[in-house]
Amino acid sequence: MFENIAPGQKITVSVTSRPHREDKVQTIERLMRQDVGSRRALARAQRFRRRETPTKTRGGRRWYIRQHPAKIVRVEPGAEWTMTYVPHLVPDFRSVEKHLEIKPA
Repeated sequence: MFENIAPGQKITVSVTSRPHREDKVQTIERLMRQDVGSRRALARAQRFRRRETPTKTRGGRRWYIRQHPAKIVRVEPGAEWTMTYVPHLVPDFRSVEKHLEIKPA
């Protein structure tokens, strides 16, 4: 699968089917977050949450009401992203390879 791809090369990954197991879905989501656009959107949402976190007084101290992070990526058949290939992600790709299609960008 990765014999023709050199480290540092851009690859395009497509989801062909949605896994039934939740841990496989989380692995694919983690790989999808390697996309530059997804990372940028997550960082922007994090900055906004830091700036706009509501507070209340609890026990005479300021108490921060933490918000849940945004769900930027969704594992659905047909979803596609581009990322830089790095060899340390190969075990993650191998664990979900029957649900993904990988080709050089």
